[in-house]
Amino acid sequence: MSDSKGFLPPLTPTGQSALVPEMPWYYSGTLLTVEYRTEPGYVRALLPDDVELADEDPDAVALIWADWQSCSEGGAELLDPVRSQYLEAFAVVRCKFQGVTYSRCVLIWVTKDFAIGRGWFQGYPKKFGNIAVTRIFNHGKASPRLEAGAKLGASLAAYDHRLASALVTLREPAKSNGFVNGHPMLHHRLMPSITIGAGYSMDQVVTMGGVEADLGTPWVGDAQLTLADSQWDELKSVLPVKEIIAGYYREVGVKFAGGTLLEDRSRPV
Repeated sequence: MSDSKGFLPPLTPTGQSALVPEMPWYYSGTLLTVEYRTEPGYVRALLPDDVELADEDPDAVALIWADWQSCSEGGAELLDPVRSQYLEAFAVVRCKFQGVTYSRCVLIWVTKDFAIGRGWFQGYPKKFGNIAVTRIFNHGKASPRLEAGAKLGASLAAYDHRLASALVTLREPAKSNGFVNGHPMLHHRLMPSITIGAGYSMDQVVTMGGVEADLGTPWVGDAQLTLADSQWDELKSVLPVKEIIAGYYREVGVKFAGGTLLEDRSRPV
């Protein structure tokens, strides 16, 4: 094992087979966001006991579709795009831990295994899903332009069941990309013990955020959102839509270079 290399298994003498390469990781892509308010009590039900609701607008949710291209240092993955391109759809709420307000991802689906590996390492509860979102290109009739009146659609499915559909009609440039996903992330990194009944071998509270952000102009507009459940996934039943706040679109670039351990409750069993 001492001669094995790699950030996440499988580990080999060269490290080439590792699911995830060494940090830092770079991301470029687009975010299509629908912010809405859910019914009181639903956000609280998804938070751990030691995490509080945000003081202002505690029932606000952001459902975000991200179309990513990512790579490690040197960008080798960009020349083999199957290793760099993926999509994800995720639900974010706001919360408070030890007096500080954070954003927190409570549900997330992605299209590639390396994205799941990175997410579990970071504390994101990632699962596989089928995700699609309208892309904006600058030429031809098969694409909207980034302008008033542009219509962008998005969908999320998992295990062949449709879980979400969205339509955002852009109206004008905005000052921000919404307020729910605007704080450092707060996550719990969890791994059950191999010994039945022994609790969690890894139980850590962490925070993280991107650095060296390179952000495009955000756009705001009107949004429609339809949610559903399946026998394998909960979305509508755990974060139902009470009222739509707005829809947003933005191009983003960011670097991830690690996070901060806030509390370690891991048990060596």
